[in-house]
Amino acid sequence: MRLLTFLHEGQTRVGALHGEQVIDLTAAAAISDMASLIAAGPDAWTRLARDLAARDRSAYARPLAGLKLGPPVRPSKIVAIGQNYFDHVREQNAALPERPIIFAKFPTAVIGPGDEIRWDPGLSDQIDWEAELAVVIGRSARRVAARDAYDYVFGYTVANDVTARDLQKGDGQWVRGKSLDTFCPLGPWIVTRDEVPEPHGLPIRTRVNGRVMQDSRTDQLIFRIPELIEFITRAFTLLPGDIILTGTPPGVGAFRKPPVFLRDGDVVTVEVEGIGALTNPCQVERL
Repeated sequence: MRLLTFLHEGQTRVGALHGEQVIDLTAAAAISDMASLIAAGPDAWTRLARDLAARDRSAYARPLAGLKLGPPVRPSKIVAIGQNYFDHVREQNAALPERPIIFAKFPTAVIGPGDEIRWDPGLSDQIDWEAELAVVIGRSARRVAARDAYDYVFGYTVANDVTARDLQKGDGQWVRGKSLDTFCPLGPWIVTRDEVPEPHGLPIRTRVNGRVMQDSRTDQLIFRIPELIEFITRAFTLLPGDIILTGTPPGVGAFRKPPVFLRDGDVVTVEVEGIGALTNPCQVERL
């Protein structure tokens, strides 16, 4: 399934994408929010898929075109991985990391498709893009072995790990530069795990104003999803709906010669083939 949220009459609703139609699951199945659906567990997901396949969905269908989509999930935490693509490490002339580099992005950074990436120009003028495959956790996970890791994955979505490079470098750690409000676009939907049998090998790219800036594949991941889940959950618990950002490929603005950063009015699209494309305009805050 492809699951999303959308705004209708001032209410955020949960939907399932079928072609160019969205089935309103809030109306059809009394699903109040995505977090509740994820937390309901695998048996509930199976029943939902079976029920949708068996019933007449036309009464609950809405055209995708024209719907205002929201972030597909509101995670309790976002765990991000730095320097996790072989080709991204090479563009920095850096050594390969010996273990995953973990940092956090705050949940208040999350926005959805079409929402503006905004920043205070007095705080930063080095705003960069990072296309990422995002893993959505489906079950409470603590001390999970890599061999069992996929049992804890609900699905996948697309993320843009927007970064204020000057804050990242100046602070000496990454959290503030990664966590400004609007700096974690997610979407356009979650593709459930059963539809992505092999997440390593998907084309991943970024376009800024239509120009391709990043173009790689997820088989360049240094630490793959099972390894990441094992490493992370040895340290702390992942909850249903939590997000793992798996890293970004080469082509970020900071390592171009000369560097290129996002500007007022730019439009940035990050895409993972087989998952979806996520587009957000950029807006400098005028205080």
